[in-house]
Amino acid sequence: MRRRARAHLVSVALLKGRSNYVCHYHLERTLNNGRLTSRDDVGHLRELSRFIKMTSSGDKAELTKVPENATIWNLVTSTRDTCMGAECQYYQDCFVMKARREAQQADVVVVNHHLFFADVALKDTGVAELLPSANTIIFDEAHQLPDTATLFFGQSVSTSQVLELCRDVLAEGLAHARGGPDWAKVVTVVEKAARDLRLAFPQDIMRLALAQITPSSEFFPSLDTLKEKLAEMIDVLEGQAERAESIEQCRVRAVELGAALDAWKPDAKGRVVEGDQSVLWVEAFSSALQLHKTPLSIAPIFSNQREGTPRSWIFTSATLAVKNDFKHFSDQMGLAGEEARTWPSPFNYEQQGLLYVPTGLPEPNAFGYTDAVVDCALPVIEAAGGRTFFLCTTIRAVKHVAERLRTEFAARGLDFPLFVQGERGRTELLDSFRTAGNAVLVGSQSFWEGVDVRGDALSLVIIDKLPFSPPDDPVLAARIDVMEKQGMNGFMHHTLPEAIINLKQGAGRLIRDETDRGVLMLCDPRVISKSYGRRVWQSLPPFKRTREQADVINFFRPESKPS
Repeated sequence: MRRRARAHLVSVALLKGRSNYVCHYHLERTLNNGRLTSRDDVGHLRELSRFIKMTSSGDKAELTKVPENATIWNLVTSTRDTCMGAECQYYQDCFVMKARREAQQADVVVVNHHLFFADVALKDTGVAELLPSANTIIFDEAHQLPDTATLFFGQSVSTSQVLELCRDVLAEGLAHARGGPDWAKVVTVVEKAARDLRLAFPQDIMRLALAQITPSSEFFPSLDTLKEKLAEMIDVLEGQAERAESIEQCRVRAVELGAALDAWKPDAKGRVVEGDQSVLWVEAFSSALQLHKTPLSIAPIFSNQREGTPRSWIFTSATLAVKNDFKHFSDQMGLAGEEARTWPSPFNYEQQGLLYVPTGLPEPNAFGYTDAVVDCALPVIEAAGGRTFFLCTTIRAVKHVAERLRTEFAARGLDFPLFVQGERGRTELLDSFRTAGNAVLVGSQSFWEGVDVRGDALSLVIIDKLPFSPPDDPVLAARIDVMEKQGMNGFMHHTLPEAIINLKQGAGRLIRDETDRGVLMLCDPRVISKSYGRRVWQSLPPFKRTREQADVINFFRPESKPS
């Protein structure tokens, strides 16, 4: 008599970062302070006040009536800096704490990469861990890990954080210490110093390594002024902190910001004074300036984390290897010598897909390149009946392609719905694209990966150019400099493998099922004209390949489709 194996029930918990959960304390404060100026924010706040009475999770993904990029979320969620912790009157009802308790009791916990590294960092600072002590860690989409870890193990401080602190100091000071100092005057001088620091760079959006900032720039005296004025505000907060827990919290945040600014002390070469392997750089946005300290390599940091609790580590992705070679990924993560394997795809790429590299296109840096790509793509989009992802490497290209397609569709009488990144949320755009069945979606980085459209709704993926990292990336420049001093070729050992991995992600949007068919149109002529093009070709799926537009038109004819 055979004994039936007893089924083992496995409990699974999905754990998100705290910014995904509505905070009772911050929602109540926002409802009471009446500082909203936008009609949309007022409406969204009304929806949130209803939502918090009905939800059991507090997860903002459940509240579809408030867009995920709505500004109100910044006012009704907490950060590590603004969380009251166990001192909060709503601590027992806190959605973040509830989610963490469920994760502690689960057999399997699903988190994103950012939250995993947050857990690692918190353990390093002696704070109670977020995740259970697992015996196996599995990273899906592991090709993202080097960038995520670099971001997380670096340090950043922004003028927007200073302005947000000033806003909270004013609110808490007036609420709990109105008879104390002139709170408006206390924060105004700090706000002005933060804004002056941003104005040290007239450019709207730019990145500069520290060595690229001229010694005569207003940046250095403006930074010193901000440090000085913030220190004066800290003195005021220290004298008032005992009047309310929220004022003490503001004091702690101010001290941490001050420490981050003080730590940004370079030597003459732009490296950190104490000699650790980091690069200092600034990034300007339209209304904020960020100061970054970024590790040149996360391999020693990550290796140190792996040497802790004995456990298994598994890294999976469709794009970890470059031409079946894992060296680029393993070197970045400090995984040299570890076992690595690839498995064949279940898809018959030769029968299901066609790779098309058009002839006659100019070099990507030529004037009018994007227009030439659109001109070349239009007959192919028409032959495909829409059903297209048009993937660009820059937001500027997204906008230009969208404008051209809108004009050309109208002029040619092509009734293809056009969806453009930024005009709506990503989830809504994808749902509309699938439903339409003959749409064209123009997008940048967020549509190159993590997007799954199966079936006939997507039959053509157009990529405007090879996704090389922007030349103004200070961290990339510093890493290449280190490699070349070690005798390596920075382009071949880092820049090209990164581009190939990103390209494979974009190409991977096309064939998502055994029955999918489609064309990958790679417009960049460098895959043919440059010596490194062969390495690019060999890393892509083994589609049939052509340079003739007629072959693509024939591919989309009904009689060419397998019965």
